[in-house]
Amino acid sequence: MADPLSEVISLLQPAAVFSKGISGAGRWAVCHSDVGHPSFCAVQEGTCRLEIEGQDPIVLEAGEFVLMPATADFTLSGLEAAEPVSMSPPVTPPSAGEVRHGRQEGPAEVRLLSGYFVFGSDDAALLASLLPELVYVRAEKRLAILVELVGEESHGQRPGREHVLTRLLETLLIEALRSASGAATSPGLLRGLADTRLSPAIQHMHESPERQWTVEELATEAALSRSAFFKRFTRTVGLRPMAYLLAWRMALAKKLLRGNECGLAEVAERVGYGSANTFSTAFRRHVGQPPAQYARSH
Repeated sequence: MADPLSEVISLLQPAAVFSKGISGAGRWAVCHSDVGHPSFCAVQEGTCRLEIEGQDPIVLEAGEFVLMPATADFTLSGLEAAEPVSMSPPVTPPSAGEVRHGRQEGPAEVRLLSGYFVFGSDDAALLASLLPELVYVRAEKRLAILVELVGEESHGQRPGREHVLTRLLETLLIEALRSASGAATSPGLLRGLADTRLSPAIQHMHESPERQWTVEELATEAALSRSAFFKRFTRTVGLRPMAYLLAWRMALAKKLLRGNECGLAEVAERVGYGSANTFSTAFRRHVGQPPAQYARSH
């Protein structure tokens, strides 16, 4: 069976990581706005507070990890109240390798690794919308190891650095997402895959995007009635079944067109259209330009 989560992460093309070590003591608070990139935060020791715009504050402890695929404005602070200082754009760590907030002398009360990366795909906004707004993972040893490797690789200049970082980021994203509780996340792909009824239907759409799926056929895969499947899918994933299938087909079509892997007729066939003309009409409506023009521009 297809692995939808891995496919979405692969199409997102995560790259260009920026990470930094952070420590704090006493009263301190820093706010980040207009981040515009997916970001993560892993607490290595101590405790701090994370406040994300529109959500309740979270107290993060050692071993905990937060991933924000579509980062909103947020404030990171110690547990004592303090006036936030703007950190946009982010501060590059000094030669010592760590940014210190609050009291400068004495031992740190909290240490963490924070960073962000970019999605290279021009479908990033659509694909990222399938992911939860916030992933909060507690005490996952595998994640801690991956975060440490990302930090080491991003601060070094060893041969093959960008390739290694890309692979590590893909693994980090997948590990963080599958470590999260599907039921507790916001609507999206992760929550759909955690639903034992919806997961087979989603997997079939990814495995056979060329098939002429109907809502009735997908409902059968989910062992639900048509109306029950439609309501459950829309509520859980955040898109209607056919809208999700269309979005996935167009993301695949863009990948094929960018890579010049095959002709227009074959692209149409591989994403479920009976002719190049039918595909071109759908692609133009969805993307805003004909497939041939899109391929030339990429």
